[in-house]
Amino acid sequence: MSNVNEQQEQQSQLPVVKNEDVEFAAESADQDDFEAAERAQAADHRQEDN
Repeated sequence: MSNVNEQQEQQSQLPVVKNEDVEFAAESADQDDFEAAERAQAADHRQEDN
């Protein structure tokens, strides 16, 4: 059981990073792409708040 606690402790100390190497081309995007971009941005904000 202590291994689980140790792993959680180590993970809680990891830095939060963003991976933004994907180019979003609005001119070729469809509605699903825009919705996915909005969900990704919301997820980023939630992660930053924690």
